Amino acid sequence: MPRALLASFANRIAFSAPTADETLSISRIRIELLSGLTVALALVPEAVAFAFVAGVHPLVGLYAAFIVGLITALIGGRPGMISGATGALAVVMVALVAEHGVEYLFATVVLMGILQILFGIFKLGKFIRLVPHPVMLGFVNGLAIVIFLAQLTQFKVPNDAGEMVWMTGWPLVIMLGLVALTMAIIWGMPKITRVIPAPLAGIGIVAVLVIAFGIDVPRVGDLASIAGGLPSLHIPMVPLNMETLQIIAPYAFILAAIGLIESLLTLNLVGEITGKRGGASQECIAQGVANTVTGFFGGMGGCAMIGQSMINVKSGGRTRIAGVAAALFLLLFIVAASPLIEQIPLAALVGVMFMVVIGTFAWQSLTILRRVPLTDALVIVLVTVVTVLTDLAIAVVVGVIVSALAYAWNNASRIHAKTYTTPEGAKVYQVQGPLFFGSSAGFVELFDVTHDPGQVIVDFADSRVVDQSALTAIEAMAAKYADAGKNLQLRHLSRDCHQLLTKAGQLMIDSDDDPDYAIAADYQVKTGILGGGH
Repeated sequence: MPRALLASFANRIAFSAPTADETLSISRIRIELLSGLTVALALVPEAVAFAFVAGVHPLVGLYAAFIVGLITALIGGRPGMISGATGALAVVMVALVAEHGVEYLFATVVLMGILQILFGIFKLGKFIRLVPHPVMLGFVNGLAIVIFLAQLTQFKVPNDAGEMVWMTGWPLVIMLGLVALTMAIIWGMPKITRVIPAPLAGIGIVAVLVIAFGIDVPRVGDLASIAGGLPSLHIPMVPLNMETLQIIAPYAFILAAIGLIESLLTLNLVGEITGKRGGASQECIAQGVANTVTGFFGGMGGCAMIGQSMINVKSGGRTRIAGVAAALFLLLFIVAASPLIEQIPLAALVGVMFMVVIGTFAWQSLTILRRVPLTDALVIVLVTVVTVLTDLAIAVVVGVIVSALAYAWNNASRIHAKTYTTPEGAKVYQVQGPLFFGSSAGFVELFDVTHDPGQVIVDFADSRVVDQSALTAIEAMAAKYADAGKNLQLRHLSRDCHQLLTKAGQLMIDSDDDPDYAIAADYQVKTGILGGGH
């Protein structure tokens, strides 16, 4: 019952997506621009905070949010997605910046972008399809928790010694009150009007109250000044030699992988909400171009941002206009409107992000844990925990590996055989289930070499020979029967199995008819091809 109530509560206060037609019109453009403005306001503290995490100047994070956000909005694989500087990348960058300096970071971002472009050219983004749904649920839940935990830093203030300590007393009460007010406005605004996106209304109303009454609460300007000029071309000042490549290459590979994993998972998540499909390879290329350009303009690089993407989609952003508008608004904040933006209370932005957390977390996963297979439930929990404790890339890889091993184990246990004796005295093993590395040991145990007659036929009509372990298992059984003076034959090989065994050189009789099942040809097995040794 508590879980059901929690899920119901989440559904009520989650952002409600508008149903307006996505075709361009004055109404649609208004929605896109206002959604972009909302996203831009939410991008500012995130970009500044992630720049601090990476150990670079706040403008390095803001420039990255602008350039990456603009380019991916223009040529990305999914309209509605928002990209920028992210914490998942920042935590990897901090070691590089601390040891080698910010110029090596810029060079790394350029190489990272080139690698991502290559991923897109070779269409490697399609492998995101291998991510199982339990991993997606764990990813969403883990990222929601990470976003929530990241907002808690806004409840810290410097003490007399300059150390960051938790708020107490009335400052904490006022901060929490403003956060709650923002969340209430976001929840209630759609019931009154949809002319203005609810998150933007929440930010605007709370900001006006704070500024009008002079309420003393942390503001954007307390993080850092966001004033600056236009980003300018900057060639990374690093030596062009193998030593530099050896330094930046490992970081570039890790950053490229993390960036693409987070971007492609966000692409899938946004696609589920907007009903769009495809675009993985295009997104890889867009992320790569964006990061390559960012590295040459003094930015820290970035990838898709699930929190800001959810703000955009739930505020009505459905076209590329919203993403472009968000980037341009952010640039406007930097070059012209920084005094105004720096007055926005952090409590309002925290309230928006808390609503993102509530809307992003897959609350239904709490109710299905007891209804899905135990392995899937464990994967959901595992990916969630690893995402919170380490980072997204490791969590997804761990989840995929565990899911793959569970799948392999389930299939390995399914192999079995029915046997019968033909009128001619031959024993037939009708193998059922796939023959691969996981089931090869079980396949060998199906046979009784000692008591079988001189002629044995293995029927693969209900099985498939998948890999080298399967080939080795077949050859090993043929060798055992040969040593016992008996003959082993294969029957009903499908086209792919026939080609695999032929390529391995294990078939002594080749017939073009068998793959089409014109005849049930029996194939002799040639032993000694794969060696079978260790």
